[in-house]
This record gives sequence, structure tokens and C-alpha cells, in this order.
Amino acid sequence: MQLFNSHKLIYLYAVLLLTIFIFFGLELLLGSIHIPLRSILSILFGGAAEKESWKVIIIDSRLPRAIAAILSGSALAVAGLKMQTLFRNPLAGPYILGISSGAGLGVAIFMMGLSFMGIFGSVSPDSGIIVSSVLGSFLVLMILLSIINRLKDIMTVLILGIMIGSIITALIGIIQYFSYDAQLKSFILWTMGDLSAISNDQLLLIAPVVVAGLLFSFTLSKNLNAYLLGEDYAKSLGVNVKRSRIMIIFITSILTGTITAYCGPIGFVGIVVPHLARLISNSSDHRILIPLCILLGINILLIADIVSQLPGMDQALPINSITSLIGIPFIIWIIFKNKKITELN
Repeated sequence: MQLFNSHKLIYLYAVLLLTIFIFFGLELLLGSIHIPLRSILSILFGGAAEKESWKVIIIDSRLPRAIAAILSGSALAVAGLKMQTLFRNPLAGPYILGISSGAGLGVAIFMMGLSFMGIFGSVSPDSGIIVSSVLGSFLVLMILLSIINRLKDIMTVLILGIMIGSIITALIGIIQYFSYDAQLKSFILWTMGDLSAISNDQLLLIAPVVVAGLLFSFTLSKNLNAYLLGEDYAKSLGVNVKRSRIMIIFITSILTGTITAYCGPIGFVGIVVPHLARLISNSSDHRILIPLCILLGINILLIADIVSQLPGMDQALPINSITSLIGIPFIIWIIFKNKKITELN
């Protein structure tokens, strides 16, 4: 593991923090309705708004969307980094390995299956969606972990993860076929990825979960570093491999499931950002990579959401389309650059 010059690291963090503030400001400034910057600042700091509608747009729409981009970008980036380390594969990530699909299956069962069977009951939609999403992602991760214990070929595990995702997609299709029109439409819109659907009340639930997950992830930096050199080496350093695996899987499930529940399955952020972090820092130390992934993930998702909103137009694109357009060329570049993609160095 190469160490990054501390002065350069501080400078890099400072630049990324600055760009986050810039893109966060653009999220609030750009949109189908033009709102002057001075009015936005007045609204944010509790001042009077020239138009009441402007206050509603900023407080109830643009601000929650920008905060959702911050939470989603950081959570998915760190989840992807941990998956690549755990499976020692540069193409591992919540989207590719079927973890996001598992979360989608949980949400599909909750949104369409329970309603179809008439047992939706008095379950809170917010708590029901987040629990079902986390359970779905956790189930897929447990299946992948049981596979990796039996198969030492990491590339085979990656292929099986993609196959599991395909099976889950088929199951979701069956649920969609038997669902009502209203539930079906809601679920299809959810699968496209949308940060604008999150309310301020939902952010109060999501934010503590994501922040706690990121903090716990950082505490696992030593174990993740040991994993890079293999489980035997990790054991020689006194790392409880089995317990560490469970913790990594549990926290990744929480991060992925929580974000997927409310924002839909946002792809490729978890694959692209860890590679960018390694490339920029020239390091594999997770004490450096985790904060860097958080900052890069926030920047990328803020940019993607700004582009998806098509500033100055009434239409908006699914954010999944934007992250795919960013992520797929990057993955192709990784494959051609490294030639061998079966294991992380």
C-alpha cells in the first residue's frame, strides 16, 4: 500500500470540498424556474422570499434533492469500495453484483406484492420500504458470501452475482405482471432512479443511517487493508475474518438498501468512484480511500443530478441514465487498461 503525501492529500480534500459547495449551489440555482441567487440565499438563511412559490421550490424540492445526492453519492461509493475489497475484484459493486437488484426485489414485494395480496395493512410506507430494501440487499450479499466460501475463483463469483441479479429481475417481472396499475407505475418510476422524490421528513430518517454507516465503515479500515493481502494474512494480523465479513456485509446492506429504497437503484457509482479514488491518490489505504470516495461520490452524483434535471427545460431525465452514461465508458476503459480484471492488486 502506497502512502500519499499528506500535504497533497489535504489539498485534494480541500479542492473536492470546494467543488461540492459549487455543485451544491448549482443544484439550488439551476432548474426549470429561474430563481435569483440573492433570493435563494435569503430563503436558506430564513429571510423573506420575493415569491412564496420560490420558497416552496427551494425548501421542499431543490434542497432535499441536493442533500439526497450528497447522501447517495457517499453511501454508494463507500459500499462499492468495500465490495471491491471484500471480493478482491475491480468490477464488484452493489449494481453489478445484484445487491441493488435484491433491494429492488424487497421494494417490489412491499410496493406491489403485499398490496396485491391485500395484506399491506397499517405498515408505514417509509419504514416498510426501507426495511424491505435492506433485507433484500442483505439476502443477496449473504448468498454471494456463501458462494465465495465454496468457490475461490473471484471471477466466477462475479458472474454468479450477475446471474443472481438476472433471476431477481425475472422475479420482479412476475410481480409486476400481477400488480395493479397504480403500484406498477410507482415501481417503474422508482427503478429509473429519482432524487427529487425524497421529502424532508424522509431525509431525517435516511441521514442518520447513512452517516452512521459511513463512520462504521471507516472504523473497518484496518480490516479492509488486511483483506487486500488475503484472508490468511488478515488472520495473521489478528483480524477476526468471519466477524469482519459479517460487519462489512451488514453495513453495506444498510447503506445500499437505505439509498435504493428511496432513490431507486442508481448504477455504476459504486464501481467508478473507488477506481477514481485509487487513481487520484495512488493508494490502497482505506483510511485515505474512504474519505476520498465520499467526496468523489458526492461530486459525481451532484453533477449527474444537475445534468438529469436538464436546466432551463421542463423535462427531467432518470438519474440512472446519466450515471450509466458516465460509468459504462469508464468500466470499458478499466478493462482495456488492466487487461486482467480478476483480482485487485
